[in-house]
Amino acid sequence: MEGPGSTTLVVVGDESTSAIDSLAGFANVESASFAEMPDATDAEVVTWSSTSHAPFVVHDRDPLGHVASAWVEFYDERSTLGVLQLEIDQVIDQVARHQLRVPDYYVVLEPESLQGTWLHWWLGVLAAASPSRVIPWAPGEAPLAGLIRRLPTARAWPEVRDWLPTVVKAVPDRVGPGLPGAA
Repeated sequence: MEGPGSTTLVVVGDESTSAIDSLAGFANVESASFAEMPDATDAEVVTWSSTSHAPFVVHDRDPLGHVASAWVEFYDERSTLGVLQLEIDQVIDQVARHQLRVPDYYVVLEPESLQGTWLHWWLGVLAAASPSRVIPWAPGEAPLAGLIRRLPTARAWPEVRDWLPTVVKAVPDRVGPGLPGAA
């Protein structure tokens, strides 16, 4: 499968569905909330976004969601390192088989409301891998369509197989852009 010709954004946060719904009617954006379609597989999301002819594809299915949850649970002492490593290995395998694709950008809604370790995942671990690809955004600032018009240019994400295994060593409060451990 070829890479998508569209710029893909994944919107994360409590109000992701309404933020995505605000894009309805824009000719240059194809959007969907997969929160409303829990039976959709990651591979189906990849196929949907890869076959879009719109310049921008926006959705709420986080391809790294299982890794994020495992990382948060590990550092909150609710899970084991083995579970985190298993989730990482599964994502690397799915990316290699083109069943999963990291989006071009993550839009993190209401970053000031993030609780505990989740804040360190989104604005620490994930942002350390590619700082300009993780965008904190408060919906009250401007419509999501306005954000899409002024996306920052940035180098692409590093290869998943190169950076994702390093998250097991990414300690909350000690990783993020400008901190030791940042890519």
